[in-house]
Amino acid sequence: MHVNAPGRPRICFVGYRHIREFAMPVISECAGRADIELVDGAFGGALDVARDRMARGAVDAFVSAGSNAAILRRELTAPVAMIQLTGFDLLQSLIRAKRIASRVGIVTYGAVIPELDAVKELLNIQITQYAYQTPEDARRCFSQLRDAGFRVIVGSSLVVELAQEHGLTGLLAYSMDSIRRGLEDAIELARVARLEASRYERLNGVLLHLQQAVLAVDGEQRITMVNPPMQQLLGRPQSSLLGQVLDEIAPELSLAATLNPGIEDRASVQRFADRDWVAQRTPIQEHGEIVGAVIMLHDAQNIQAADSILRMQQRRHQPMAHHSFAEMVGSSPALQTAVRNARRYARTDLTVLLCGETGTGKELFAQAIHNESSRAAQSFVAVNCASFPESLLESELFGYEEGAFTGAKRGGKRGLIEAAHKGTLFLDEIGDMPLSLQSRLLRVLQEREVTRLGASASIPVDLRVVLATHQPLEEMVRERRFRQDLYYRINALRLSLPPLRQRRQDVAPLALAILRRSLSAAAVRLPAERVLAPLLEPMQAYDWPGNVRELENFCNRLVALQSPASGPGLLAEGDLRCEFPELFDGNEARRSGSVSDESRARRVAEALHRSGQNRQEAARRLGISRSTLWRWLRE
Repeated sequence: MHVNAPGRPRICFVGYRHIREFAMPVISECAGRADIELVDGAFGGALDVARDRMARGAVDAFVSAGSNAAILRRELTAPVAMIQLTGFDLLQSLIRAKRIASRVGIVTYGAVIPELDAVKELLNIQITQYAYQTPEDARRCFSQLRDAGFRVIVGSSLVVELAQEHGLTGLLAYSMDSIRRGLEDAIELARVARLEASRYERLNGVLLHLQQAVLAVDGEQRITMVNPPMQQLLGRPQSSLLGQVLDEIAPELSLAATLNPGIEDRASVQRFADRDWVAQRTPIQEHGEIVGAVIMLHDAQNIQAADSILRMQQRRHQPMAHHSFAEMVGSSPALQTAVRNARRYARTDLTVLLCGETGTGKELFAQAIHNESSRAAQSFVAVNCASFPESLLESELFGYEEGAFTGAKRGGKRGLIEAAHKGTLFLDEIGDMPLSLQSRLLRVLQEREVTRLGASASIPVDLRVVLATHQPLEEMVRERRFRQDLYYRINALRLSLPPLRQRRQDVAPLALAILRRSLSAAAVRLPAERVLAPLLEPMQAYDWPGNVRELENFCNRLVALQSPASGPGLLAEGDLRCEFPELFDGNEARRSGSVSDESRARRVAEALHRSGQNRQEAARRLGISRSTLWRWLRE
């Protein structure tokens, strides 16, 4: 009588013939709302029938009465609606029984009903009760009742059938209302079960296609779900795993600590099945109570590969090292010595400290060292420690977790130290780093790990560090403005870069190389040699306090002064003296190779005047950085 309509609840009514026949009117009433299958069975037979329907996925809920209902509820995970035997049902049954005999036997499953003793006085009827646990118990009860002269027995469908076998009259104790309520409960249980099954199927469909190995347990650590990758790791099919205690199958994957006290473990290294995994353990909660837990194993090799891909993608958006030693112009002994030592340092992975005045090319050397090192294919991350406020420098360098401070980016942010993983971190103006951050940097250099703001766990980093400064760090250490332990840590390989006044023979070739690029960029068709010729002598005598940066600004200014109105392209001497007074100043102190404070103060004042007190423009005219101009002004 079972016809399955898609989307309708599927009910399996398990019981003996008598209760099924009695329930037919109610089943007909519910036929339009559910697919109801009627099957015979009792005790073990009923359980076998139920398990068969579950294995075939042919049922959403069961409905039964008496012993069958108790056994199905105890042994099955599927929902079971019970047809309840009410006091009113028994009262009606006893009234019917009294019409037949004055002595009535009642046989119930599990236990007798003490309240019936009061009823027999009311009905003026003799009642004897027996309870059974097995069919054999029930048969012994009937033998005793028959021997005692009882002719009418009230009970379940099984009781009615056994009464007939013993030649007695059996009356079914259940009413139509009780059966109707049982079927209504079954339909509702089936409807909810179908919704849950639908959600489970969607979830299971996702889990089946996950590459990660996933396993779930209930509150007693019995396995409730396992996906194919986990089955493969455990070497057993799902059918032999479900219901088993996880600690007995794979104690390494135990979820006991997750169930009690319910602490989530988001990422821990796990060795299992001769492989390394990153394990995630999460408790499952329902209505605020922990009812189970899940473990997910991520292949460590896949995570490492994904990390490499992610870093490569992020690397495309990061500044890379573009300069090499081959680009360095000059033949002076001071420059050649610096290049030779830098090439040697590049072949190591030790920390390099670049020392030199502003504009001597410290970042150019840092990039060249990176490009000649074994890390050349990786990231080159440059940070100017003087260009950030202390709080911003800390978050930029070390990164932060979500919620670490007001305004923190959702999801957190990795710092520039992490961004330099596998590559080179260049910290310029290290002497301007606040003391509070120097201790954190020291830990990075010592432990090769970084801790984000607001985080408790450290992240390992593999990087090479190059630092640069124009300040006298030894003096700063004595004055307690720079940490002594950090100084000795970064002073592993020290490279002093010569100022331009110590390599005067490089001024002309450097100026020509810069001027050619500037003339080409400005589309000025003049030979660099002719443009530079009237200035070469004073240029070589000039001290260039801003070094190569000042020389670059000088060449750019020279190009800007060239125009078609200038005739052959050569400026008159008077124009040159007017535009480049620093070259034609006859100050002997400056020409002798040293820059006096008085001369520098005069040049700064002149640059500020010519730029309308715009300090950024004044710094550009002087060929120095804004931080250097600030320092000169303070001094």
